Amino acid sequence: ERMLSAEGYTVASAPDGEIALRMVEAEAPDLIVSDIDMPKLNGIEFCRRVKENPATRLVPFILITGLADRANRIAGIEAGADDFLGKPFDSQELKARVRSLLRLKRYTDELDSAESVILSLALTIEARDPYTRGHCQRLAAYSLLIGERIGASDEQLSALHRGGYLHDVGKIGVPDAILFKPSALTHDEYELLKRHTVIGDRLCGDLRALSLVRPIVRSHHERLDGSGYPDGLKADAVPLLAQIIAIVDEYDAITTSRPYRQALPPERAFDELAKDVRNGLLNPDLVDIFASLGPETLFQTAAEADRLAASMASA
Repeated sequence: ERMLSAEGYTVASAPDGEIALRMVEAEAPDLIVSDIDMPKLNGIEFCRRVKENPATRLVPFILITGLADRANRIAGIEAGADDFLGKPFDSQELKARVRSLLRLKRYTDELDSAESVILSLALTIEARDPYTRGHCQRLAAYSLLIGERIGASDEQLSALHRGGYLHDVGKIGVPDAILFKPSALTHDEYELLKRHTVIGDRLCGDLRALSLVRPIVRSHHERLDGSGYPDGLKADAVPLLAQIIAIVDEYDAITTSRPYRQALPPERAFDELAKDVRNGLLNPDLVDIFASLGPETLFQTAAEADRLAASMASA
């Protein structure tokens, strides 16, 4: 603490692992340096809990170990430690490792900030139209239900959740006169609207955190028979996660009110989805899984998503 404070860092210390964990959960630090031998909660378990918490898992974690303490180093790696410092430690090595990990943390924060900006854009687009309020939250929730049923990985589930929010982010580049036109679009207007998939893909850029989300944003209007856009993909060439979003997007569009019609019951929505399956547009297995969730589950999911949307709007 003395050495790092002298370098200009703000340092908080804790006398045991349990207090340290509470401090981290209350206000995530930029870096954690922890001994292994601590009262109440040892450093390895402390590290594991920090790394298991989505809110703190990206905080760099240095474990202090004995130079010959191979077993604890292996346990630390398995717990998710980012670096190790042997003791007795060298002050210059400590400072160098801290600078290195803080630099990586800064890059991570910048990427996280960029993703947050894109997410804010998506919610801003939704807020422009009172008829679509809660649409992003419902799509995120519905798609997670399907993803869990098909055994999607944690990374895929995260992409589905983000994709629910970001699928239409490219509409930021579509004029309001087209987005909110009460009558049918002309051919040229429809072609301009279709560009939102490509615009959204570009907005996601090269952010690694959105690498699995970009195919959703670009391809959620593709159809299995090749009639979709923007690339006319067919069959398995349509990304699986984009297929899931396409199904729940259509369901939500039918079961919520629009300027030109009132919301229709879920049964009508599933009739339309079944028709699209027969016409070769949608994946029959995914539609069956979605339908098997049942109206009560979908109603509760939509209600929870709407409450989340209302809380986000008030915030």
